[in-house]
Amino acid sequence: MTGAAELRVERHCRPDGRATSLCDDGRVVSHEDVRSIALALPGAYERPSHGGRPAWRTKPRMFTWIRDDPEALVAWVESVEEKAALIESEPAKFFTTPHYQGHPIVLVRLEAVDIQEAAELITESWRLRAPKSLVGKWDATHG
Repeated sequence: MTGAAELRVERHCRPDGRATSLCDDGRVVSHEDVRSIALALPGAYERPSHGGRPAWRTKPRMFTWIRDDPEALVAWVESVEEKAALIESEPAKFFTTPHYQGHPIVLVRLEAVDIQEAAELITESWRLRAPKSLVGKWDATHG
């Protein structure tokens, strides 16, 4: 990729705008990739979720984590309707469990998503859960 497309990929792969090679190697998204993306977002920090699984938060709320059984990235989406549309359009990538029914939270198979899409999902989840002051600052610089 070159030109604008390359800049777009870098921006989505590293929310802080720093260049990275994460987007270019075509490998499966790892826990370290999720960690790098999440911690690059303003106000983000890591604290294990219930059961000790990796999770990322801003004060006062969690915005993404990696669950087990089955292993998946957990992300908030705008609405339960958006969640349903994602699951219907790509059921090999997006799914849910009874625990998440009725909530705007989608489960994402790490092996089915590339780094750019993972970054977009994590960033959007952060935008929905982070304090509005942080989101406003982010939007002003990343428009």
